Amino acid sequence: MMDQNILQQIIDDQLLSLNAKNNDLDRSALGEKLLSNPFISVISGLRRSGKSTLMLQLAKKFPDFYYIDFDDERFLQFEVNDFNNLVIALKKRYHSTVFFLDEIQNINGWERFVRRLHNEGNKVFITGSNAKLLSGELASHLTGRYLKMELYPFSFKEILDYKNVKIIGKSSQANAGILNEFDTYVENGGIPDFIKYNNTEFLKRLYEDVIQKDLIAKFGIRNNLAFRKITQYLMTNFTKEISYNSLSRILGIQSVNSIKDYIGILQDSYLIFELYKYDYSLKRQYTSNKKIYTIDNGIRNRVAFRFGQDLGNLLENIVFIELKRRKKELYFYKTKNNLEVDFFVKENHPQLIQVSYSIEDYNTKERELKSLKTAMDELNLKEGLILTYNSFDNIKMGNKIINIRPTWKWLIEEQNN
Repeated sequence: MMDQNILQQIIDDQLLSLNAKNNDLDRSALGEKLLSNPFISVISGLRRSGKSTLMLQLAKKFPDFYYIDFDDERFLQFEVNDFNNLVIALKKRYHSTVFFLDEIQNINGWERFVRRLHNEGNKVFITGSNAKLLSGELASHLTGRYLKMELYPFSFKEILDYKNVKIIGKSSQANAGILNEFDTYVENGGIPDFIKYNNTEFLKRLYEDVIQKDLIAKFGIRNNLAFRKITQYLMTNFTKEISYNSLSRILGIQSVNSIKDYIGILQDSYLIFELYKYDYSLKRQYTSNKKIYTIDNGIRNRVAFRFGQDLGNLLENIVFIELKRRKKELYFYKTKNNLEVDFFVKENHPQLIQVSYSIEDYNTKERELKSLKTAMDELNLKEGLILTYNSFDNIKMGNKIINIRPTWKWLIEEQNN
């Protein structure tokens, strides 16, 4: 059991720190649905992606609240039996029925405590850096009684808002400042603290913290070298197709099951994502090659081996993360004659999206148009989209229309679509 005086000291110290925080860009609109429901509200995402800041911005919507950050090293000795004393210590200060519990997955057995708070009529917000935050007891006992949102690093639109860059017209010449910011975004991504301090060493430390603290230590990974090797390979070869068997051969990791497990762990941390190929057969979807994407270009560019500028891959990765941010059901598409389209958005109004940094070269343009047109024919779609760095056009091919748009405009104008 933790000493009650130490608990009280942590509460007091964190309250002082809370009052001193500058929350910068207001992202509270992202969590509006969490405010207006009676369920347990869950915010998950990559370490340092802004979860704590968003939580504090939501907290200030209430006249009073309790806030505890369980990433404080003084909680290392905290156990499930200490939760009751923690509540007593909080209520000694003032009374509230709203709890904000940051990085609570650090405490084993936290699920029962959160369930009890909820059953007692409290409003509970929790954050965590693992996609499977609700895969255990809380999920099984609170089916239908929690609402979850996944938080991503800053979008391009958020960066423009943060830097107070105005959209002053429709032409790229009028928006030269936006293009300059977009160039920076393509290279450096949108991790909030990097945007604020512009320190590339922070991105390297963040990557190392995720690998060592969130994954190797917490999951008890024994073969550190193999795990780091596959992580490095995937970060370097993002946007490419992979198979577990080929990774096993290339990296010299004999166990294909270990490959699967490692990739699953990396996905749980939000560091990388697997994208499935679209197929009417679920079995073929699961067994086909996957494509790999990463949470942030800035992190990737600081830790991966780079071959040239990788501008096309970086642009494709940005589009992928934006589609994830918009909660799209997403696949890549292969035509019957093995032509690839980067993204198939499967919803009420399906959409095919091809990403190409430039289509000024005739052969590149013809290749991208052919792939997209063939896929549109197979899926019986009338319109397709090619996202580029800064090209704009509308091309009619038979009864099909292919729209060519600058990615920066798509990111801004379709932010809420």
